[in-house]
Amino acid sequence: MFGSVRKSIGRFLDSLRTEPTAQEAKRTHNLFEAAAAYISACAEDDQEQIDETVTWVSPEALSFGVSELACRAVIALARERDESPQTVARSLLGLPAS
Repeated sequence: MFGSVRKSIGRFLDSLRTEPTAQEAKRTHNLFEAAAAYISACAEDDQEQIDETVTWVSPEALSFGVSELACRAVIALARERDESPQTVARSLLGLPAS
């Protein structure tokens, strides 16, 4: 059952990818690589890298990848801090505890 779900999600994610440019014909990027590179570039304020990574996948795919990365990061930090994901997320955003 999980295999068919994984295949379905894989096909959906593949459909979100844009066609590679001639420069990228040798190397294609998946949405998680794009999200990781994009977030890293944003954290380092590297506009050149940001501009490159947004061309790797469609905007929708990049948005999905960034959201998935955020979820995974909050979960990892919550486990590390032994706090709830909500507490960690609010802390990272500078919001008061609820």
